[in-house]
Amino acid sequence: MLFLYSVFLLCSLGLLVAGVVEQRRHFENLARIPHRVLVNGIRGKSSITRLCAGALRGGGSVTVAKTTGTAARFIHPDATEEPVYRKFGIANVVEQIGIVRRAAAYRPQALVIECMAVMPALQEVNQTKLIRSTIGVLCNVREDHLAEMGPTLDDVARSLCRSMPVGGVCVTAERDRLHILREEAAARDCELIAVDPQSVTDEELRGFSWFTFKENVAIAIAVAGLLGVDRRTALRGMWEAPPDPGVLSVEKYRTPQGARLGFANVFAANDLESTLMNVRQLLGLGAIHRPLHVLINCRPDRVERNGQMGAIVPELDPETVFLIGHPTKSARDGIPDGWTGRVVDLGGDHRDADELMGAVLEEISGDDASLVAVGNIHGQGERLLERLARLTRLPATGTPTATAATDGTATHGIGGAL
Repeated sequence: MLFLYSVFLLCSLGLLVAGVVEQRRHFENLARIPHRVLVNGIRGKSSITRLCAGALRGGGSVTVAKTTGTAARFIHPDATEEPVYRKFGIANVVEQIGIVRRAAAYRPQALVIECMAVMPALQEVNQTKLIRSTIGVLCNVREDHLAEMGPTLDDVARSLCRSMPVGGVCVTAERDRLHILREEAAARDCELIAVDPQSVTDEELRGFSWFTFKENVAIAIAVAGLLGVDRRTALRGMWEAPPDPGVLSVEKYRTPQGARLGFANVFAANDLESTLMNVRQLLGLGAIHRPLHVLINCRPDRVERNGQMGAIVPELDPETVFLIGHPTKSARDGIPDGWTGRVVDLGGDHRDADELMGAVLEEISGDDASLVAVGNIHGQGERLLERLARLTRLPATGTPTATAATDGTATHGIGGAL
């Protein structure tokens, strides 16, 4: 018995020593990176990470970045990128240690990294132990992850504030709960900078070859300014930054029937406020138009969210709502009784993608219509996108927001996809 106890004690001491050594090495790697930007919030973190990295690269800083969203990516100082390898495909905040080690090898001036923690305690560990950011970003407070950070939006705001750097600076575009963020920042001796999205002009937004929001751009400009990069230089760097794989996109296709179909992939905005904001902005810019059709992808582990997507159908006011995935009843029950449009239920976990795509196109009438996909991409949503990509893509002809940049080159507000 004494022997077993001695073995257990020695093993425990060995693990303790190894842990202390690993932590010291990690802190040494962090010390090799003067500026560390941790991007947190509910929506837009991956895009903001790329925008901040692009702005700093534009200013000549050696910058490494890492996103976590739709497709985790390690972005090198030359803006090339590669997927983040995950054993068994499982995300874990501990992977940040390896990211910091790889980043430190470049001896960069800055690391811009997306927060991948959801649980409030892990968010604090991510800041205090893994990243130790000098600049924090808290982009927004939206209705998501309420089970982990809620139950109220005020609770979500306070949970997100755990990633604020003590004695540092935090940049935000949040308005509704700015008072909570100010209270939490003061408790951490953190300077809170609230940006004004309207400070970003339409002309500046048109410089992007992909779709983004003024809030995101304003945050990146503020972060770049804190590190000595002027506005114009930062914008040029952002315009050249590659978009995230999950970025909002609009494409034009030619259907087998010979009609034109504008398709907007809004799957990444899977909360109500973001979904409505995305669709309204696309309509306002003329990137999509009516007749409008909406497709809701349902997931069995997002039953409540399925119903919420159904509830906003009257606000989107489409001619047809297509329901795919499972259980579609959860979305159908969420559609208010007073809505008089058509509901086409094409649900099923394993429905053939060709059959699904054919059924959708058959129900869309007219020579030039728009289809908006909302909800969550996983499952039938992914299969639908794969099948949609086989259609004939129409060449870019410019958007209603296309204009000439100040240097005379043509730019497009929605990736030139229309």
